[in-house]
Amino acid sequence: MKCPGQDTRYWKPGAIFDAQCPECGAQVEFFKDDTYRRCQKCGFRFLNPYMDFGCASYCRYAEQCIGNLPPELVAQREGLLKDRVAIEMRRYFKQDSRQISHSNRVARYTERIGKAEGCNLSVVLIAAYLNDIAIREVASKYGSSLAQHQKREGQRVARDVLRDLGAGDELTKEVCDIIGHHHDPGSDENVNFRVIYDADLIARLEERQQEEPTGPERLTRIIEGSFLTEAGRLLAKEVLLT
Repeated sequence: MKCPGQDTRYWKPGAIFDAQCPECGAQVEFFKDDTYRRCQKCGFRFLNPYMDFGCASYCRYAEQCIGNLPPELVAQREGLLKDRVAIEMRRYFKQDSRQISHSNRVARYTERIGKAEGCNLSVVLIAAYLNDIAIREVASKYGSSLAQHQKREGQRVARDVLRDLGAGDELTKEVCDIIGHHHDPGSDENVNFRVIYDADLIARLEERQQEEPTGPERLTRIIEGSFLTEAGRLLAKEVLLT
């Protein structure tokens, strides 16, 4: 069966269009599923400016359908994938508003810290949404939320979610590695891990403050001694001390 998105029988007006060559200004005809086209006038090869990459963000057959993806579209695909992961997270937790709120808070802080620290935002945001994805299974299966239980179950559930969404092996491996020990940093963690660790720590401290407030002096000592990135430390002060 041919993908309806590529079957011209299902195409609507506008599926074939002209785009201006960024090099010489000539008009270049594109089909909507073209990744690149070469300008017939000057020979410049450029990316489809209206590439609809939505389905490829989660379809496991995207590479077979579109071919070898250029770096620009790989980045776009991963960016769209994190939105799908956010939807799956909310679907997974159903009516558990507390856990959904926690995951969204971690993702929000992750984005702010990640932009300042120069990490791979797609990886860290996906890991942020999935950071506690198995907490219900752990509580039900083991009667506790000990780190060793969360590590095993969290990686399994996250791997299943990412597989179903068609995520690449390399991205899945790094996300699962982060999830597996995001409360237990080693001595040589990369920037992606450090960003997630700090974002999750801010969220947990914020939630703890709402339940059992800690005085500003003790909170300041915790902030100064606990964070792995400077951006995380600054954001913690902003969130927790102002």
